[in-house]
Amino acid sequence: MKPEYIPFVDDLIELAIREDIGDGDHSSLACIPAEERGRMKLLVKQAGVLAGVEVAERVLRRLDPAMQMERRIEDGARVTPGEVAFYVEGRVISLLQAERILLNIMQRMSGVATQTAVYVKELEGLKTAVLDTRKTTPGMRVLDKMAVALGGGKNHRMGLFDMVILKDNHIDFAGGITQAVRKTQAYLKAKQKAIPIEVEVRSMEDVREAMAVGGIDRIMLDNFTPAMTREAVELIAGRYETESSGGITLRNLREYALCGVDFISVGALTHQIKSLDLSLKACPMEER
Repeated sequence: MKPEYIPFVDDLIELAIREDIGDGDHSSLACIPAEERGRMKLLVKQAGVLAGVEVAERVLRRLDPAMQMERRIEDGARVTPGEVAFYVEGRVISLLQAERILLNIMQRMSGVATQTAVYVKELEGLKTAVLDTRKTTPGMRVLDKMAVALGGGKNHRMGLFDMVILKDNHIDFAGGITQAVRKTQAYLKAKQKAIPIEVEVRSMEDVREAMAVGGIDRIMLDNFTPAMTREAVELIAGRYETESSGGITLRNLREYALCGVDFISVGALTHQIKSLDLSLKACPMEER
């Protein structure tokens, strides 16, 4: 886990605990002795790419620092039904409290990773990388970003703070591409911030204007046809990174990549996914 992700993950875990446990897990407290120990296993029930093991361990140790996890499968591995991803041993009440929290996290993360892997496979042999977007569930973006990376994709900016993207609305409100870029450059210089600048363009005329003003890092080709994309890439000719975005699906992904763009951003990696079926089940203490 990237160090910069840890605060986001820990905050998310705390919120999940408050949301789910509240003033107590009364189902478990009512019928399970406080110090009773038990063992559970994470069972894979659907083929895909596993993601969230590291976060699950963090959930378990937050609820009981003495939890003992035995990993059998690591994050990013392809899994098949019937496999056991890990065993965990500790206080039964803590195991039961962690169950739904870690399953919600792992099932979603594994779904994102599995879908990302499909897109990555479609670009096999090409230089183009698949990027995620900010189309994520509020508060859970860090998990989606981690899952995309585990599925073989690349992360775009985390948020509005670590990269400037001058999109159509910024450009329209600022009075045009040239004005938006120059104002941004002045702002970053005044604030002593060294973060990349990306400019969204909507036409070949926009491409030329963005290249003319300069001082940017990447040009995003928004809703370009493949023919327009190829023309734009030839014009940019390695001077800036290129990214295709808008209207790109699994069906036409490779066609856009063959135009030579460096990146393709796909919102569907995180906002149109199906969670992977996983289950956390009690098992005998001696099961290995």
